[in-house]
Amino acid sequence: MGKIKLIKFKLTTFKYEKPFHITGSISSQSNNIEVSIELDSGVVGYGEASPSFRVNGEKVEALLSLEPIINEALKGLDVQNYRQIFDITDKFFASPSIKAAVQYATLDAFSEEIGVPVYKILGGSKNKIETDKTVSIGSLEERVLDAKNIFEEGFRIIKIKVGENLKEDIEAMEKIYEVSKGAKYIVDANMGYTPKQAIKFAKEIYKKGIDIHVFEQPVPMHDIEGLKFVRFNSPFPVGADESAKTKYDVLRLIKEEAVDYINIKLMKSGISDALAIVEMAKAANLHLMIGCMGESSLGINQSVHFALGTGAFDFHDLDSALMLKEDKFRGKYKTEIPYHIAI
Repeated sequence: MGKIKLIKFKLTTFKYEKPFHITGSISSQSNNIEVSIELDSGVVGYGEASPSFRVNGEKVEALLSLEPIINEALKGLDVQNYRQIFDITDKFFASPSIKAAVQYATLDAFSEEIGVPVYKILGGSKNKIETDKTVSIGSLEERVLDAKNIFEEGFRIIKIKVGENLKEDIEAMEKIYEVSKGAKYIVDANMGYTPKQAIKFAKEIYKKGIDIHVFEQPVPMHDIEGLKFVRFNSPFPVGADESAKTKYDVLRLIKEEAVDYINIKLMKSGISDALAIVEMAKAANLHLMIGCMGESSLGINQSVHFALGTGAFDFHDLDSALMLKEDKFRGKYKTEIPYHIAI
């Protein structure tokens, strides 16, 4: 099979269609790194890193400097032995988005060599998934209009960002429900609430007859006791995102019985840890969703193949490429209708 000849990093920048506002952060663009792996056979595999300083402590400039180090570590290795490559890239635990991109580019090159899609290499469980679309934080009018437009586009799973103002969040949730009845809701506080605030939000929403399928990361990432407290006092299932970066984080969450859902993001864990988390969650009877950072279609392609291959997820939050200005889709999937992503 093909051996790795050269690995290249390329900085890419994508503007958001409108500023993306979550608790404590407003983004107008996404600075990503396109990773290509060229084999001695001439085949090229592609991946993408979308680094996050807020979640992973990553900076683009530092990640770009890893290009010669990654080349030195992997040059001459056969992509057929991709677990060997995964074991080496697991050592880059301080740069998980690059780890994810290199691991996927390895699988993509292997896929090209043998003529089998990546999702089939990963198990081929599904051939179609449904993604949500996100309402970011804004004025009440903006949030309600965004939700209405998303629902009218055909999306039936809506993710709603909260966490900066409890009173406004409760009011927004009520108004969003009025314009999108029939949708399923994922509510994400991005660590913005205290445990008591999170419980108050959940109970107030429950009183209004609104169902939330996942109440995601209501409290700060290291407050595992708080997360557990919310879980056992909330009428809705509670999920971990920022608290669940690696398989070791998830092991702790399982031991503490702190959550009902784990949000896997390849940008936090890489493919190797994500595969481990899937199996751990199955063993612990936990539910899974898959999310994204600021990936373009190339990066979302990675998560689509992972989700299709493993078939492990109840919910798919893979909408970042739909919010970025891109000249063309660069992933190996097609969008049949707005809310279905299929191979």
